[in-house]
Amino acid sequence: MPKTLPKEYYSMLEEIQAVDFAITELNLYLDTHPEDKDAFKELTELSEEKQRLLKPFEKKFGSIRADGKDDHWTWSKGPWPWQV
Repeated sequence: MPKTLPKEYYSMLEEIQAVDFAITELNLYLDTHPEDKDAFKELTELSEEKQRLLKPFEKKFGSIRADGKDDHWTWSKGPWPWQV
């Protein structure tokens, strides 16, 4: 049975995912436009915003990253993206 999560989980996760999507798109854009300083500045700002959003989310719900920043590997305990 899937774990029931509070509405706050979904709203915070949606905001993180929206920023993450923009980061991915800017990375792709910069692959073909590496001299675009405005895009690079926006990418830097979005990366900082993602970190700002991740801190309260991970404090409340546990890590969603598999990059070794979580000592207890809580990201592996779910829920997985297709479960929310």
